[in-house]
This record gives sequence, structure tokens and C-alpha cells, in this order.
Amino acid sequence: MDINGQAAIVTGGASGLGEATARALAANGARVCVLDMNEDGAKAVGADIGGAGFACDVSNAESAVAAIAAAEDAHGAARICVNCAGIAPAGRVVGRNGPMDLEKFAQVINVNLIGSFNITRLAAAAMTELDELDTGERGVIINTASVAAFEAQIGQAAYGASKGGVHAMTIPIARELARHAIRVMAIAPGIMGTPMLFGLPQDVQDSLGATVPFPARLGEASEYAKLALHIVENAYLNGETIRLDGAIRMAPS
Repeated sequence: MDINGQAAIVTGGASGLGEATARALAANGARVCVLDMNEDGAKAVGADIGGAGFACDVSNAESAVAAIAAAEDAHGAARICVNCAGIAPAGRVVGRNGPMDLEKFAQVINVNLIGSFNITRLAAAAMTELDELDTGERGVIINTASVAAFEAQIGQAAYGASKGGVHAMTIPIARELARHAIRVMAIAPGIMGTPMLFGLPQDVQDSLGATVPFPARLGEASEYAKLALHIVENAYLNGETIRLDGAIRMAPS
């Protein structure tokens, strides 16, 4: 798919991987709507890239419906949807104070997994009404998994489960939406340089980067964005989760 001129939605686009992706899409001619819990951040990034920004709680059906409708009013139905919204709290199943609070586990699932599905279902429904492009496509949806989907560390039971779900739903949704000419992909980042990690001391960041085989550093948000753009442009990529991790395989802790 040629990105130029297409309407796009990026969730979690006020910072980190989402912001980098929103900026890259806009730089390649897309009309981008940034959706984020941080409404001020979404509007700021949206305005800066010549697009728009709206508040959105991806885990809430009504909030997502309203945000998708606002994005469609701004730019028309999106042919490109990239879901980067997510949270990554750590917590042991049995910690010093006893078993994990079940609501904390559910929150991670609600945001990372149900939130990704929520936006996917709404974006896909809108895409089905669009005409096919010259490539035969109607749209493409990219969700964000994680290497934790495959080898989550101790304390990442909730996060690993949520990202494992994102990976697991990729192929069945891709198969289902194939008849509508909509592609569905996922990216599984490794240890990425995002605002969350940048809040850690520099020596901790350096130590984490050193665990990556090559290149031995944190991944860059721009590298995620480059992969997202390639997925959009390469019409034969469908139903797969691509690891973006410098060949890292996470240790237990």
C-alpha cells in the first residue's frame, strides 16, 4: 500500500513507539489521527504532524467508538491502523504481601489485549466499507506484541499473557479478514528505548542494552516505526508476528 494520502490511526501515539510511528506515517504523506489516554499529548503530536489528536481509552468500548468516529470525521475511514497503546507493570503471582491483586492482572489484559482487539474490530469494520486499492487491499492493521509473548520474565505473568494474546489472535483475525482484503500483522519489540526505560538510571539502561546480542543497545522507537511502515507498504506481509529485538531471548529474570 502506498502510504501517501492514506488516513491512518495510531493508538498510544502521544509518546514512545506510537509517537514515532505517527510521525513517520505523516512524514510519508499519511493523514494521521493520534489516539491516546493523554488527550493533551495526543492533540500536541497530532497538531505537530499536521493531523489530529483525540482522547481514547482503548479498553473502553464507548471511548474507542467515539475516538474512531472523531478520526473518521477528520480524515475519513482509516486504511492504516497501528495499535501501540499499552502498559507494562510488573508483579509477581505471589509477592511479599501475598497473591497478586486480580484487578491488576485484569487491567493489563484489558489495556494490552482487549484494547488492541477493541480498536482492531472497529477499524476493520470501517475498512470493509472502503473500495479496494490497486494492490487489492482495503487496509492493514498492526498490533504491538512483545518478546514477552514468547519468553516473559519473572514478574511478567500479566504482561506476557496480554502480549501472548496479541500474538495468538493475529493469524485467526488475518484469516477472517482476508475475504475483506484487510491484512493483520503484529510487531514484537524487544528492549526498546521508550519514555518508560528512559526514566531509569543511565547505568541500568546501558546494562539492559548490553544484554542484546547485536546491536548491543536499546532498540529505537524509530526502528519500530520503520518496520511498521514496511509492513504497510509490503502487501504480502500478513498474519505474522515479527520480532524486533536484536536477537535477544529473555532470561528468567
